[in-house]
Amino acid sequence: MELLLRDKVMELVSSELEALKQKVIENQKNSGQVASGRTIASMKVEVTEDGGVLWGRSPFGTLETGRKPGKVPAGFWKIIRQWMDDKGIQVQKPDSFAYLVARKIANEGTQLFRNGGRDDIYSPEVKDTVERVSQGIGILFGSEVEHINLNFNENGNY
Repeated sequence: MELLLRDKVMELVSSELEALKQKVIENQKNSGQVASGRTIASMKVEVTEDGGVLWGRSPFGTLETGRKPGKVPAGFWKIIRQWMDDKGIQVQKPDSFAYLVARKIANEGTQLFRNGGRDDIYSPEVKDTVERVSQGIGILFGSEVEHINLNFNENGNY
């Protein structure tokens, strides 16, 4: 049974988003930006007839931008403490250290933010994926038009 054009497009989008997910994970690991693995585990591909999305947990964007200064969640120092545990960071007074780090981030942002961020975790991968999907859809559409023209001409229609 021949796949409909819509099914072929959905298959292409799904395949490209899965590849994007893997490239982002690889870039995140290569950059040393993995502590607990929760961000990686949160990435999910969803494809519907309306399009496709690569989902990730809310801090996903900070992989490239860092966290700007400002209001932090209640108990932010506990998040920092968990991050320290995940990274294997050991200090004499871990709760105090986590509190001071949390306060510094709230006042100044993360080091990545202060250094101007980066653009090599997902930005180039998203751009490349969009280009491949666009080209792939163009090729699929061209094949479908060619198929329609061949069938039209074979049936004696001009």
